[in-house]
Amino acid sequence: MNPLLLGLLSAAVGLVLGVLGMLAFSMSERQRREVVAVEEPTLPDGVADVLAVVGRAYVVVDAVDGVVRASPGAYTFGLVRGHTVVHSELLKMTSRVRRDGVIDEAQLELPRGPLGQGTIVVQVRVAPLGDEYILLLADDRTEITRTEAIRNDFVANVSHELKTPVGAISLLAEALEDSPDDEEAVRRFAQRMHKESARLAALVQDIIELSRLQGADVVQQGKPVDINAVIAEAVDRSKLPAESKNISVIVGGSATPPIFGDPDLLVTAFRNLIDNAIRYSPENTQVGIGIRSQDGLVTVSISDQGDGMSAEDQERVFERFYRVDAARSRHTGGTGLGLSIVKHVVSNHGGEVSIWSQPGKGSTFTVRLPEMEMTDDDGGASSGEASGRMAETRDASASKNLGATA
Repeated sequence: MNPLLLGLLSAAVGLVLGVLGMLAFSMSERQRREVVAVEEPTLPDGVADVLAVVGRAYVVVDAVDGVVRASPGAYTFGLVRGHTVVHSELLKMTSRVRRDGVIDEAQLELPRGPLGQGTIVVQVRVAPLGDEYILLLADDRTEITRTEAIRNDFVANVSHELKTPVGAISLLAEALEDSPDDEEAVRRFAQRMHKESARLAALVQDIIELSRLQGADVVQQGKPVDINAVIAEAVDRSKLPAESKNISVIVGGSATPPIFGDPDLLVTAFRNLIDNAIRYSPENTQVGIGIRSQDGLVTVSISDQGDGMSAEDQERVFERFYRVDAARSRHTGGTGLGLSIVKHVVSNHGGEVSIWSQPGKGSTFTVRLPEMEMTDDDGGASSGEASGRMAETRDASASKNLGATA
């Protein structure tokens, strides 16, 4: 065959093969892009906009429980890590919804993270989203659940504490009725009734006081308060019980900068601390009160010469209705609410209360409260500035002590 013709034929075959190769590559690339476009997860139109304003943590998963989209709250709550739903309880709910096509809802207590004992209570609602996705909505119920538990415990404790004096008064009334001619018995029973009625009145008053201070807004209703005047008023209100036991209440030191708060609540708190020190101190002793101002804090320490308490008792002494010695508390008239009231008042004022005690060496309660900021113009900060500073300090204290009171 002619070499020229053979060369032309080879070139034509090569050209055809090249064109076919390019066409095959182009078709393959187009098919690959189509497959990728189909596999890329997308949400129905408008769903993303609705989820952005729904106000709850959310997670959208696909047919194999892969996370298509999740809100920052879902990561914060520990429901999602990376592209994976963490908790098996949530995966079981998505499986049921995918199988039955019916919305499922439950309240779950889940671990907060991979380490530690922290938990979070969430109300979860799981529903189908289109033909291939599942939507999980989660609402944090941790604080609400904790508050409900505290309220239920408080009601149960109040009911229990009220039964004792009410029952005692009822029995004493029956005894009086059965002994009308015995003057000595009538006098003795009448004295006991008076004591039990006084205890009942004190308990009711403490319950009212605790409820009132829990609803008080110190930030909005507070004003500059002279802590020296507060301590003087609290000491004056404790004068009678101190004189009945011949106990001297000695006040030392002073604090010039005012604090921002409610003077009535502060008097109540310090009166409770002073009464507590007098109640558990032996006769013919002293109760010492020290006041000082340092590093932007007003510190008040109240010391007694009582029996002191163990480390275990110190951890629980601020709980409602907790008594170190229940029998002695009933004898001295304690209600078990005084130190709980102190803790609430001090926390609401952005401060903290602590205790030092050793068996046989007495106890010292120390209250630290933030000073009110002063200005060069008028010698005192405005209530707005003071309340802002106090609110920041109070929030920090509340975060530190979260859950300490049950």
